[in-house]
Formats: sequence, C-alpha cells, structure tokens
Amino acid sequence: MNQAADIFDKIVNTRRAVRKYQEDAPFDADAVARSLARAVLAPNSSNLQTWEFYRIRSAATKAEVARLCMNQSAARTAHELIAVVCRGDKWKANSQRVLAHMRTSFSDPLTKRDQRAIEYYKRNIPLLYMNDPFGFMTLLRTLIVQFKSWQGPMVRWSSSANSRIITHKSAALAAQTFMLSMQAEGYATCPMEGFDEKRLKRLLKLPRKAEINMVIATGPEEEGGVYSDRFRFPLEEVVKEV
Repeated sequence: MNQAADIFDKIVNTRRAVRKYQEDAPFDADAVARSLARAVLAPNSSNLQTWEFYRIRSAATKAEVARLCMNQSAARTAHELIAVVCRGDKWKANSQRVLAHMRTSFSDPLTKRDQRAIEYYKRNIPLLYMNDPFGFMTLLRTLIVQFKSWQGPMVRWSSSANSRIITHKSAALAAQTFMLSMQAEGYATCPMEGFDEKRLKRLLKLPRKAEINMVIATGPEEEGGVYSDRFRFPLEEVVKEV
C-alpha cells in the first residue's frame, strides 16, 4: 500500500458519525470552505451539478435548524451545519451551461466523439429529465424503453422518480466527499436524515421542487461523541465475485 492509500485508509477508518461536539473548542471555518470546494469535485450524473450546499453558521439559525432536526445532539452542538440540497429543477439551465462550455472547449471541426457528446445534452438529457403534469413524458419514455429493450440492453429509466434518484445519488457522493475532507482536516461529522424537510425548506427559502438530501453536522469531536463500536457485516457476505 502506497503512502496516499495509507493516509486515505486512516481517514476512512477514523471517520465516524459523531453526535456530540466541543462547543467551546477552536474551529477553523476555512476547513469547511476547503471541504466544500473538494465536495463539488465529486462525480455527478452527466456533470449537471444539480446540488447546493447551505452553510448554517449563525447561532440563531443553528438553533432553529437543530430544532427542525428533532433536537439531535449532533445538530445542537455542531459548530456548523451543512444542508445538502438537490436541485433537480435546475437540470435545464445547468445542461445549457455544460453544453456552452463544451462548445467553447471542443475542437473545430468537431470530432465524432464531440458530436456525440453535444447530441447527448441536446437530446438525451431533456428526454430523461423533462416532465409534465399529465405524465405524457413518462409514457413516452416507457414506450421508448420497451421498444429499445427488445433490440438489446437499454437503460430502463422512465418515470420522474429515476431523475430524482439520480440527483440524490450525486448529492450523496458530494456529501461523502465533504465528510471525508473534514475528517482529513481534523474535524468530525454526522450525516442526519431525521429532520422536518418542509419547515427546513421554508427556513432556507428553497423552491418547492428542491429536496434536502441530508444535513451534516461538523465540529471538534467531544469525548463520548461516538455512541457505539463500529459494526459492519463480514465482507464475504456483501462482496461478490462473478
């Protein structure tokens, strides 16, 4: 194992969900900024970057968010809270930005690979993400999937749930990157799913179609902040060779 792998191994093995933080201990807020800069480098579907990260720092707002996080100790004692937000509603604007960047960075004339990439954003992305109140796009996707699957392997995305799942997966990858980065910076984290999303969206002034993936607490770990020993199922049960 090389040096980088050894360091990463230590980061992964020491990261735990820490539920109590030293409220009076020094805290480098720049570590959060650096970690968010690393988080947006995480892989994400089609590079659409349909995510936002809300840093909750003021004492009053943290107290209110902690209340909406069911008064979990991690939320109450954290130095900062990060709300990881899915913005699937931004797929169209973001795809246009990606497409514009591609057009300026590609060669002239376009290669076949460049042409395929541009066509993907012009045709495939709208087909996957576009929805309407009457379900016509879901019906169209279902028919296309059924027809194409008769011809061979086909990505079987048809309903609006598929694009929502894709957006949440991308956000979760960024969240994990953020937490590992904070661990490397010397701070603990705790991802939280237990919160009143409706009230938290209202507090953060989020649009109706935005969804909160998780809220992450971070700060210097307090003694006793890890509530139990780590338990994982044996690798031979969950890792399969085929």
